[in-house]
Formats: sequence, structure tokens, C-alpha cells
Amino acid sequence: MPKCTDVPVRFCKVGRRVVEAAFDGGDIVSDGGAVLLKQVDERIGLTRAAARVFADARRKASVRHDIRSLLAQRVYGLCCGWESVSQHNTLRHDLAHQTAVGRVVELASAPTLSRLETSATSEHAAALHAVLLDQFIASRMTIPDELVLDIDATHIPLYGDQEGAHFHAHYDNYCYLPLYIFCGQDMLACVLRPSWRDPASVLSALIKLIARRLRQAWPGVRLVVRGDSGFCRPKALRRFDAWGIDYIVGLQKNSALLERVAIAEHALAEQYEAVGTKQRLIGEFRYATRSWERERRVIARLEHGAQGRNPRFVVTSLEAGDAKSLYEDLYCARGEAENRIKEAQIDLFGRRGSCRRFASNQLRLLLAALAYTLMINLRRLALQGTQLERACTATIRVKLLKIGAAVLRNTRRIRLLLASHHPLKHVFLTAARALAP
Repeated sequence: MPKCTDVPVRFCKVGRRVVEAAFDGGDIVSDGGAVLLKQVDERIGLTRAAARVFADARRKASVRHDIRSLLAQRVYGLCCGWESVSQHNTLRHDLAHQTAVGRVVELASAPTLSRLETSATSEHAAALHAVLLDQFIASRMTIPDELVLDIDATHIPLYGDQEGAHFHAHYDNYCYLPLYIFCGQDMLACVLRPSWRDPASVLSALIKLIARRLRQAWPGVRLVVRGDSGFCRPKALRRFDAWGIDYIVGLQKNSALLERVAIAEHALAEQYEAVGTKQRLIGEFRYATRSWERERRVIARLEHGAQGRNPRFVVTSLEAGDAKSLYEDLYCARGEAENRIKEAQIDLFGRRGSCRRFASNQLRLLLAALAYTLMINLRRLALQGTQLERACTATIRVKLLKIGAAVLRNTRRIRLLLASHHPLKHVFLTAARALAP
């Protein structure tokens, strides 16, 4: 079979010059910025920590690629935009990726990486979640007084016969429903669940484990759980109260709540008819359902506009603070967690649940979480004060990691000859200096 990639391709002329292209440049790489990932990884010890807790059941005499190298190869590949395991059959020869992983020989093949995924167990998932928590704790330079834990669920569409696949009417597809927990930009957990389970089914148990670890590191820290109405469960609220964890979560509308605000909504409707602009009101009252053991503080946000009334309700254990600031400044800020989920799922390919086994797909989700942790630490440690200090991971990849380079390697030195006219080479140099050992 002919090597079609070696055949020159002709393009339009430039003057009288014929333009040709062929993949015969040799050791020229497109991910010259991948060495920055290595520097960040060495600084925070991410893949080494993951490798230490990842049990390796392989026969030692037959092992050519240690667990740390396999994890680093896979995580760096996700950061650089290579989501598929099969792409590593070619990437294993890429000198930039070899340098980033810390090897001067071929990296692992796709079958080797696939065996890593198929060997995953629930114990691996628990151990890697502990690594995420340890990374978060180590990233804090000062002891925090308060931490807000954002909880949210999303879906991973499935198109095969994956273990645990079920049809979900809301998403109109077979899918998994992973549960994410963030604290600011840091991911603390990403638990894969089948779609037939309640989104809040593992919430209180997961929060308990996270709270225990955080309070071991910072005994006096105050924890606040924040989420939408899908996580407002009487059992979870009772447990949060018992564990001393505060919460501010959405509350599903019902006839009793609507009756409590009926007079205020009528007044807003009259004001809207009078002035023609949207009317808004935020208030509070004490409320309890039949399944609650006591009354709790409920904040009501009422609006009336061209589409009619639009009430929202929030239940909270926080007694300090006025209703308006709690709703607008604290509760509404939970929407930022959705942007972080998009980075992990879309930019870093956390939606690829194509493995047959459920535990393997959980490992893929965690590999995306490790890649996310690496990228936000790159932004945190190396890009402060630059034009990329608030960039998303996809932008950082395109502008900082995807740099063309020629690689020269001998017995004494590895040189990356980066593109001379890269528009953000000053940002790259700033990041490199910030990460220098």
C-alpha cells in the first residue's frame, strides 16, 4: 500500500512559484509548548502522585512503560488536544511529547494505553479523587476561612453498548450523568453515575468525604454547599445540618410557595402594567415542607416581564446577610461552575465515554480531571499578568501549546527550535521563566 502522506500535494501558485506540501519534514512537531506542561507537572507533582496511588498489576519483567509515564502521556495528550487513544500510535514518535513525558525512546502504543484503561477499578477512582483533593489543598497558600463547594450534574452521551447505559428522557439519549464538585476553579470530584440514578443520590456521602479531608487540613474552615434545585433533598439537608455544613440550594416551586408570594407577584404585575419595564423583587420567609423536620430560611426572587411571572426560590442555612446579597452575590455565582464543567468536558474531552466497562469510563473522566488540574495550574502559576491569565483551556492550548518547532536531540542536549514569528512568544518566555526550577 503506498504511503499517501509522503506524496506532495500541490496548491495554487504564488507568482510563478509552485506551492507543494508533504509530510516529510522529519522531526518537526506541532506541540512545542508541551514542555510547559512538564514544568507545571514537576512543580505540583500531579502525575507522580497519581502514579503512586494507581495499583499496577502488570508483570514487572514485561513492563516497558511505568504507570507515571502512561498517565503523563495520556494527560499531556488531552491538554494538547489529542483525545483519542488511537492517535498515540503516531504521537508516541513525537519528540516534543517524548521530551514532555521525560523519555528519549518511543512512548506507549494505543494498545498499551487501552490496557491501562481496561484495568481500571473503583479503588483506582477513589485513589485518584484523593489526589485531586490533595492537589487542591496544596494549591492554597493561606488557610481559608470559608470554602464554597459548587455541585452540578451533566450528561455524557453514549452511542454503544456501554456498561450501565440507560435511556434518559430529559436528554433524549442513552447517557451517563456524572456529578461534579468544584471549589472556585479547582475540581474536587467527578463521579460517574448511570442515568437511572437520582442526580443527588451520592451527594451527601461525597460531601461528607470531602468535608472530612478539608477539615483535616483546615480544622476551622467553614463549608458552604451551593447547587440548583435538583440537589435539594430533605435527607441531604438534614445531614448537612448535623455535620455543620452550610448550604444555599435551589428549591423547586410548588403551590404552597406560590401562595406565599401571590400578593407580591400581583403587585409586581400591576407595576409592570403601569411602567412597561421588568419588575424585580427579592424577599424571604420561613418555610417547611411535610418532609422537613423544621422551618428553614427561604429566599424568593420574583420577576414580572413581557413573558409573565418568573419566581425562583432558594433555601439556605445561612442566617447572616440580607436576602438580596445572598441571592445575587452568592447563589447566582454558582453559574461559574458550569463554565468549568465545559472546560473539563468539551475542551479536555471528558465526554468520551466510549469504553465498554463503566470503571474504564470513570478513569477517562478522571484523566480529563487531571488534565484540567494541570491546565488551571499552568494558568495560575505561569500566566499571571499576561494576556492569557483568564483564558480558557482551549485558548491556552491554541496560543501557547500549539507551537511549531524543530527538535534537535543528541547525547548531551535536547533543543526545541520554536517558530521564530509566533505572536505570543513573549507569553511563552514569561511562562517558562515562571516555571523554571
